[in-house]
Amino acid sequence: MNIPSSIVTMLAGILLTLVSIWVGQNHGLLPAEASKEAPLIDGLFNTMMTISTGLFLLVVGVLIYSAFKFRQRPGDEADGPPVHGNIPLEILWTGIPAIIVLGLSIYSFEVYNAIGGLDPMGHSPIAHSKAAHQMAKMPGAAIAATLDTPPDSITEGQTRNQDIQDQAVQDPATASVRKDLPQKKDAPTLGTTSPRIGPTPENQGMPPEFVVNATGLQYAWIFTYPDTGIVSGELHLPVGREVLLNISANDVLHAFWVPEYRLKQDAVPGRQTELRFTPSLVGEYPVICAELCGPYHGAMKTKVIAQTEADFNAWVAEQKVASAEGLGAAIATNPSDRSTDEFLAPYTHEMGIHADLLKQLHPSSEGSHSSAS
Repeated sequence: MNIPSSIVTMLAGILLTLVSIWVGQNHGLLPAEASKEAPLIDGLFNTMMTISTGLFLLVVGVLIYSAFKFRQRPGDEADGPPVHGNIPLEILWTGIPAIIVLGLSIYSFEVYNAIGGLDPMGHSPIAHSKAAHQMAKMPGAAIAATLDTPPDSITEGQTRNQDIQDQAVQDPATASVRKDLPQKKDAPTLGTTSPRIGPTPENQGMPPEFVVNATGLQYAWIFTYPDTGIVSGELHLPVGREVLLNISANDVLHAFWVPEYRLKQDAVPGRQTELRFTPSLVGEYPVICAELCGPYHGAMKTKVIAQTEADFNAWVAEQKVASAEGLGAAIATNPSDRSTDEFLAPYTHEMGIHADLLKQLHPSSEGSHSSAS
């Protein structure tokens, strides 16, 4: 039976579309969705995965078909027909990618807005101040201008970073963990030089339901809970409540990343970054430093424990008792104060490496080892 080529092309297009959609929705590459913001980001990723799969199958399919259909026949030594260009085809393969990129850009913008990314100033008092004139006169000034001059609406030497840092260290537990670093000044008109994921559109103008101060240092995360005295090396959160994570760093750049929440935020010395999100699923998830921060960067891990309201309240009550009895002091110990052997001991033990082997590898122990033998 001779099937018209138009029918074959249509069937191939339908099959390619169905396969692309199936792969885009069932790739299994992402971890569990554990925050309210995660499905929005997953939707964007799945869309890109669907389009990428379709393009991959289309391009590879055409290449394989062409290589087979137009292969050299036995005894055929002639050149192929000359090709001088095809304007409609060039317009087609230029226009389709342009439309795809434009569509994904708009979709990405909408997702970023939906998770609060377009609220860089948040509840800053600077957000409601009069804009500086140089911004309107200098297109691109947000990128090109120096960020060291504070707006006229705030006191010299005081910036939003400074205000947030001052507010955070009013909590004694946070003050005991954070270093008193000079804070960066705010940018003209933008109000801030620090990245922030603010409230979602439905929570605009509303304070967060829950606040935690997070401090990054080589090589640990320390979490403090204002007005409770709690200091923890693990992040405990109640499910269903919007959380504001006030993030900073004591030494070098770090980045707070929870893959299951699909959110990541820099921790910068002298700057106060923020991350607002709502945990939606009970469980334990890894907290990873996503910024190369030193030789033991890979060991800078902890976990976030998302709990029901009752379990979280019980944990808070236990920690208050522990804090009152001074049991939490060890949590705030700076890991950089430890020796290399002390810091690596838990990890080398898991790998089956013992202290005697480390001493043999250490240069200072080679001489004594040789002389003893």
